[in-house]
Amino acid sequence: MNEDEARQYKKMILTPPGKLVFTLAVPTVISMLITMVYNLADSYFVGKLNTSASAAIGIVMSVQAVFQAFGFMFGQGSGSKIARLLAAGKKDEADKTLTLGVSASLLCGLLLECLGFIFLDTLINMMATETIFPYAKIYATYILLSGPALAVSCVLNNVLRYEGRAFFAMFGLVSGGILNMALDPVLMFNYDMGIRGAAVATMVSQVVSFGILLYMFLSHRAISSIRLSYLKLPTQEIAVRIFEIIKTGFPSLLRQLCATVSTMVLNICSKPYGDAAIAAMTIDGRVLMFIGSTMIGIGQGFQPVSAFNYGSGKYKRVREACFATWRAGTILMAVLATLGFIFSADIIRVFRDDDLVVYYGIPALRFMCIAVVVQPLSVVGNMLFQSIGEAKKASILSMLRSGLCYIPLLVILPLFMGFLGIQCSQMIADILSALISIPFMVKFFRGLPKEDKHTEQDDKYDKYRRMV
Repeated sequence: MNEDEARQYKKMILTPPGKLVFTLAVPTVISMLITMVYNLADSYFVGKLNTSASAAIGIVMSVQAVFQAFGFMFGQGSGSKIARLLAAGKKDEADKTLTLGVSASLLCGLLLECLGFIFLDTLINMMATETIFPYAKIYATYILLSGPALAVSCVLNNVLRYEGRAFFAMFGLVSGGILNMALDPVLMFNYDMGIRGAAVATMVSQVVSFGILLYMFLSHRAISSIRLSYLKLPTQEIAVRIFEIIKTGFPSLLRQLCATVSTMVLNICSKPYGDAAIAAMTIDGRVLMFIGSTMIGIGQGFQPVSAFNYGSGKYKRVREACFATWRAGTILMAVLATLGFIFSADIIRVFRDDDLVVYYGIPALRFMCIAVVVQPLSVVGNMLFQSIGEAKKASILSMLRSGLCYIPLLVILPLFMGFLGIQCSQMIADILSALISIPFMVKFFRGLPKEDKHTEQDDKYDKYRRMV
């Protein structure tokens, strides 16, 4: 065991679980919030143009989310496996996983980019009105151009987190986010580029983030390394390894794709009510994402802890980390939800000062805030199973909130409740998802061994300590 591996072992195995989750979650939460802030910045500045342009941002979000979906699949799949391989002292295997995960995400991103340009008009027409269409097409064009970089960035970011290098992951995302926020007003108003300026700012920021994250690996600031020589492995071995990555990361793909499809369905269902209704649900969705991103950030701080300790046989620490994450997330969500509920009208007006948008947006945002408090339960359950390689359970839980529960509600409730059915669908879906997650977690913890397992890595660390 070398010095770097020993330091990582000490951090991931010997640090108190609650403290370790908090340490890893802080930079992750910051990076998630910064990412959400620059998404909100787009909504804010584009909202200064008109209601149709504001609604267009929500339309294009579903296009961008497809790249994130596949990026997170390869990223979560690679990161989870790399954490467990490093916990077992298998660095060469971790390097192979990283190299193939990055390569697969790049190829997938390029394929999605080509398909996006081929079907762009058809896709936007499904969700947009005639007044929204031109704005959405301009914005989507630049999102497609930067899509491959976004997909690979998701892989690099997730691997850094799973290695416990959350600060480096944060730095890559935050740098791009700050750049985006700085470029938005300059390009949109100083250079009179309008929504095209917002799109260019987003594209540039995503490419810069990709460059910074890639540098972290090329400069050996991460433990695992990208080695192009591994692309010359036998074709069958490459296929098997990529399949394992996809299998582990598949719940992330399902979760992201469900979110993408539900966004499309939401826009289609809101379309009969006009541009203001689409704009209102777009703004509310981004505000909810901002609030929920803090819980996702905490959960992502929990994932490397559960993966590393489960792989090392430290089952007590897995249990402690899980409950510490749930408690912290519930408290934080309750505070943010209360603020969102009280100041819902003011929040919506920040992004679009239109009385009709505010009228449609207030009830929906308040419904969403009510259900945010139970969201930590389903998030922790999903991330727990994915981090330890329980792909089937993670896949089921990942589809609940934005897919199996939300989409049917979006389609059915408006038939009986009109637009109110659209406004309250997310709240009901969140509550149902949390309730369904409970038996999965109870069964898991009942079957989890009570005693920790002594591993070869424990012996290696003891030997290292005696040597130094």
